[in-house]
Amino acid sequence: MIDITVLPVYLTAVVALLLLPGPDMLLIASSSMSYGRKVGIFASLGNATSGIILTLLAALGVSALIAMSPVALKVLHLLGGAYLLKMGWDCLRASAADAPELEGSSKVATTFYQRALVSNLLNPKALVFFVMFLPQFVSSNITATSGEQMLALGLLLNVLGLLFNLLLVALVGTLGKPLLENEKFRTYQHKFMGLIFVVLAVWMLSSFAS
Repeated sequence: MIDITVLPVYLTAVVALLLLPGPDMLLIASSSMSYGRKVGIFASLGNATSGIILTLLAALGVSALIAMSPVALKVLHLLGGAYLLKMGWDCLRASAADAPELEGSSKVATTFYQRALVSNLLNPKALVFFVMFLPQFVSSNITATSGEQMLALGLLLNVLGLLFNLLLVALVGTLGKPLLENEKFRTYQHKFMGLIFVVLAVWMLSSFAS
């Protein structure tokens, strides 16, 4: 359901996008460094799940309707920024006693899966990206409908994105292992993640103001 003639250009664009630092990369890398590879993997899966949902919305045309509504996009911006600020506040308030075991507990991993999922779904730029990016590679030279092609293109993007994020988790998780074994760092690891969430919130809300 993808025109083979546009596939090389599409894959080149996807690789370039994956290498471009963004809020998703920051969240996944920082969670891997702060809580270990297990939490980073779950954050990557949460991000991938949101990507699949956005792909389905784009293929159905729902996201295009939302993206054309300035009010809807502003509401998403505010909700996304507020959600990230709430996560940041919760982390900053957490005590050292709340620090998870090395490599992260199942509860922490599940929490970061949910956080990555929701924060990406509430990021209007992710919504607009799927609306504006995928249609560029829809071809009229094959029998598949535009919706079917966008679905296939989006799923391919999500698979490649998940593989890239898992590689990132492996690298950062390994580099961050000495930090996880450092008692002083473990005392402040929630504070570190709180600051990351605040940075992400400012990132999202500043794009709303611009």
